[in-house]
Amino acid sequence: MKEILNVKNVSVEYDRHGRKVRAVAGVDLTLNSGEILGLVGESGCGKSTLGKAIVGILRPVNGEVVFDGKPVKKLTRGKRPKHFRNLQMIFQDPYGSLNPRRKIGVQIADALIVGGMSKKLALLKAADLLEKVGLPRNAVDRYAHQFSGGQRQRISIARALAAAPTAIIADEPISALDTSSQAQVANLLVNLVDEFDMGMVFISHDLSIVRRISDRVAVMYLGKIVEVGTVDQIWNNPSHPYTRALISAIPHADGTSFMPQDLPGDVPNPMSPPSGCRFHPRCPLAKDECRSNEPALRRLGDGRDVACVLQTSGSQPVTITLN
Repeated sequence: MKEILNVKNVSVEYDRHGRKVRAVAGVDLTLNSGEILGLVGESGCGKSTLGKAIVGILRPVNGEVVFDGKPVKKLTRGKRPKHFRNLQMIFQDPYGSLNPRRKIGVQIADALIVGGMSKKLALLKAADLLEKVGLPRNAVDRYAHQFSGGQRQRISIARALAAAPTAIIADEPISALDTSSQAQVANLLVNLVDEFDMGMVFISHDLSIVRRISDRVAVMYLGKIVEVGTVDQIWNNPSHPYTRALISAIPHADGTSFMPQDLPGDVPNPMSPPSGCRFHPRCPLAKDECRSNEPALRRLGDGRDVACVLQTSGSQPVTITLN
């Protein structure tokens, strides 16, 4: 598989009442063609901010994002270079991401027209894309309010596909949908990745969906990546206490009387993050050094990366058990 996206030490800040809030704090990630990378973590940990920085909606204060060999620049009102039209984003809210005053076909055709296609041919292509995502061709002549939430998200996917992307950042694309629509849209995204050999960063707080569709998973906490590994590695033997806590909180519908374990406390305020390991105030396995030394990602013997003093570089992961 070819590496198409490389996030290098990216940090993103917001201004809040004259103070800097670092929502993303030095993240490194890679994405390969034909791969789905799940990005998980609690609300407020910086997942969506990172996604927007990857596509250029937000400008990093440190680091860079390299897409297919070229650094991503911040989006402006000017025409985006053709190279970066292959990097697209699907937004969380299917109700707010479509223009209610323009027909669906015209919105999908925009990317094609910008690329030099005639409007007539672009509308025909828009109808083809709507069919590709499971909607009728005549949907090109309808408006956003005439569709359900799941259908609107399919339209958003068709609009992203119009640019013939090689990488898509999907920012919680199913969280606003009902259960049946979630499954349909998730399956659609998996099929499209396979068909077009795209890479996809799938941002979600629903770990059960991430487990089902992802190839690798990156776990994020308070602006930092704490663990990256394959789905099997993360679920069968998580090597960071936060990862173990997230998985232990997932309900099991298998009749085993398993009770989810609550992770106490909330994600700290990013305006004043804890010293040392950012998870140490909530970690039942924290040591004294965790309070002062911030651990860097280290490569374990099974190929995963984890930021935890309980693990040793080059060694097999130590099993994490929370009290």
